[in-house]
Amino acid sequence: MKYPLIVIQMLGGLALFLYGMRLMSSSLKESSSGKLKSMMEKVTGNPFKAFLLGLGVTAVIQSSTATIVITSGLVAGGIITLNQSLGIIIGANVGTTVTGQIVRLMDLNSDSTSWLTFLKPSTLAPIALIVGILLLVFIRVKRSDAIGNVAMGFGILFTGLMNMSNSVSVLTETGIIDKLFGSIGKNPILGYLCGAGVAFALQSSSSTIAILQTMATNTVITFGVSYIIIVGIYLGDCLTTGIVCSIGAKADAKRVGVVNIIYNLSKTVVVLVAVNVLRAFGVFDTLWEHAMTAGGIANANSIFNLGCAILLLPLTGVYARLSKRIVKDDVEEKVEIPEFAALNPIFYATPALAFGSCYNALKLMFNKSVENIDRAFGLLNNYDSNIKAIIDADEDIIDSLADGVSNYLVQLSPHINEDMHVHILEQYYKLVGEFEHMGDHAFNISETAVRLYRENVHFSEMAHSELAISREVLDRLLKATRDAFEKRDIRAAREIEPLEEVMDDMINALSDNHMARLREGKCSVNAGTGLLDVLTHFSRIADTCSNVGVSVMTRVNPEIANRAHNYVTELHLGHDREYNKAYHTAHDMYFEKLNKVQSETHAEAVGASEGQLQMPLSEMKPNE
Repeated sequence: MKYPLIVIQMLGGLALFLYGMRLMSSSLKESSSGKLKSMMEKVTGNPFKAFLLGLGVTAVIQSSTATIVITSGLVAGGIITLNQSLGIIIGANVGTTVTGQIVRLMDLNSDSTSWLTFLKPSTLAPIALIVGILLLVFIRVKRSDAIGNVAMGFGILFTGLMNMSNSVSVLTETGIIDKLFGSIGKNPILGYLCGAGVAFALQSSSSTIAILQTMATNTVITFGVSYIIIVGIYLGDCLTTGIVCSIGAKADAKRVGVVNIIYNLSKTVVVLVAVNVLRAFGVFDTLWEHAMTAGGIANANSIFNLGCAILLLPLTGVYARLSKRIVKDDVEEKVEIPEFAALNPIFYATPALAFGSCYNALKLMFNKSVENIDRAFGLLNNYDSNIKAIIDADEDIIDSLADGVSNYLVQLSPHINEDMHVHILEQYYKLVGEFEHMGDHAFNISETAVRLYRENVHFSEMAHSELAISREVLDRLLKATRDAFEKRDIRAAREIEPLEEVMDDMINALSDNHMARLREGKCSVNAGTGLLDVLTHFSRIADTCSNVGVSVMTRVNPEIANRAHNYVTELHLGHDREYNKAYHTAHDMYFEKLNKVQSETHAEAVGASEGQLQMPLSEMKPNE
């Protein structure tokens, strides 16, 4: 029973290591992926700058697979091109070597009085765990959860490494490990396949290299054995990445995974040729049978990757052409909206990036809705069938984005763990419906304009003047809504509700004015119906703006989420001094304009009637 228990302990240590690695990596991605995505979006066509970006991003999030998958998603969304992504791919392969340099701390052998003692895994692991639990449980500051998870992951990672190391040291006494690596030394193909297989199974080159480093601290692994395993690891890891990039992706996104495979195969050839040529000249005579340490393996891995990057970076154009030959263009590839294409399942594992794609899609929905409101209002004054066709086309885009974002958020929800992301998910799901409704109201106003045009019905000067003032209120509402949503501007969000109340007052006043003109026989029923339809849609657009404002406030202040309705009711009841002041200021300003327009229009009408007393009654046509 001794050896099975040792194997169980070793696998348990591996499980701890992999979990710690994943926790640390995912927490780093959660806390920094928004900024990293912005950086990656701004990457230029300069391969060297893209290389440095890929290296830096991977060094931060500790996962070349994640970096390349994110890059694939950005390419699929049209945010960066395939050519821009090539340098990032090569940089990501170099950046992943940072993990090995961290694991080399296992080589430290310091006495108890040296400060290096604090960097030994046996000391560093508990320190990281203590810091992590303090941040998660006792210290509540901004991003404390994310930083705490990173620290916990770091501590668990090294705890797993130490457990693996202890188990391997016991197995080493049996001679099993020595025989295994002796066989690999005699059969390089076996070592290559072993490295590739483990890396493919673990879906991580960093983890596989770390396992090799752990074994090197407890048994003799020569350079001749280690280098062939390292080369095999490159293949296993890139195959995993290629598969992930190809799932449900467009042609260019698949090509990102293909380029990574081609690059790693090239890297394998370069390392194999270089090592064997140098060995033939006697360069590796001493090193070949030299026992490698964890640090030696980390250095070899770093040198291989950096050297290959320097040699192969100029060949990015060749890789792009090869990938296009391997992955053909989509058969019926049609022009897609980049914001829609960016709703990529690849980002599910990194919610911050997924929400970034949703935000861009929502922003496009809002902008197209506002543009359609402007166009539809213009049709009331001057009908143009071409403008109506643009409104219809944009309405289809808004509806498609609404369906796409809604489905994407539903699929994303199982991947959400943090409270902050739950609030974002809830807000975005509400905003999808609100922005879709806003677009619907714009479309309905345009349909009213079509009906009035076909019936040859026109609004009166008074109606046009009154609508212009209500449109001023609506424009101001939409501007405040835009600022609140795009900038999470609380002041803009608080400005919405008073304006929404003024809009309600304005709609009531204009409806009363219409009814008065109807009773006096100064307007037609058809024109009046059209006017009331437009006013109704103005009112509902204002309500939508109010809902958006409340959603922004609950996102920033989650404590009011459960009493959002009561919050709005209390404002309207006059229980907020700031709201009251803003409401009265806006009300007085716009109703003063309304009264002035009504007085001027009435005076003009009186003057016109005095000059046309002899006009036959049959020639007069009542209009709104």
